[in-house]
Amino acid sequence: MIPTEIIKKVRHIEIRTRGLVNDLFGGEYHSVFKGRGMSFSEVREYYPGDDIRLIDWNVTARSSLPHVKIFEEERELTVYLIIDISKSGDFGTLDKYKNEIAAEIAAVLGFSAIKNNDKVGLIMFTDKIEKYVPPKKGKSHVLRVVRELLYHKPEDQKTSIQNALDFLLKVTKRRSVVFLISDYIDDGYWKSLKIANRKHDLIGIKISDIAESIMPNLGLLKVHDPETNNEFWIDTGSETERLKFTKDQNDASSIFKKKCDKINFDLIQIRNDRDYVDPLFNYFKGREKRI
Repeated sequence: MIPTEIIKKVRHIEIRTRGLVNDLFGGEYHSVFKGRGMSFSEVREYYPGDDIRLIDWNVTARSSLPHVKIFEEERELTVYLIIDISKSGDFGTLDKYKNEIAAEIAAVLGFSAIKNNDKVGLIMFTDKIEKYVPPKKGKSHVLRVVRELLYHKPEDQKTSIQNALDFLLKVTKRRSVVFLISDYIDDGYWKSLKIANRKHDLIGIKISDIAESIMPNLGLLKVHDPETNNEFWIDTGSETERLKFTKDQNDASSIFKKKCDKINFDLIQIRNDRDYVDPLFNYFKGREKRI
């Protein structure tokens, strides 16, 4: 039985994301993510200006009038949401944890997909595959995806992006649109990322908390790593330590972005002290200009 609290959260997310999908992302999504190609639709009589390369000679010979083949875009896509639900997502120094933001973004993308009659699949992972929901269409299916994200209790705590991507490559051979939503606090996954990026239309969404890049002055602070259960002390009262922490984090972020650019891996960066709408919308608009 799903708790009433979870049902209320699902309803809240549906209401919040409905306006975003209708007003912002529905049309942008359709413009950015094209179908699989062109498929034959019908034959009609030739009109001046039609491409002569499309003339159907068999029909033309039978009717004694020139006819051309008409093709339509195969619109239907399969969209996979690969969501990191490891313990590092249970962190947030402001209104929402990283995993709550991930659930909202997944809802926006899922509802945008079904608005365009595409299928949506879900892969939830820690250092193993926690849950796989095969792609389907429809609002009720996307609501199930959101419920799973809010309701599922991870069995493990650590992270393996490599395992998630390897699983994706096993379950689908057809080229799909794939959103990989994570804080990317992991290593050893770049080889799998490169392969998945070549075989699929892969977009990364990196979610971070402001405290992961700017250390607040809270004095001597005991820090707990939820993925390893290790604890250690940090003197956040030291300006030198705070500046070093910020520099190290900025350097790591810059290196990460350069590695993404090198393999043409699209990355959307979301920080929890800012609304996620602008980064998503700006990505869609920028990508539309590239195609």
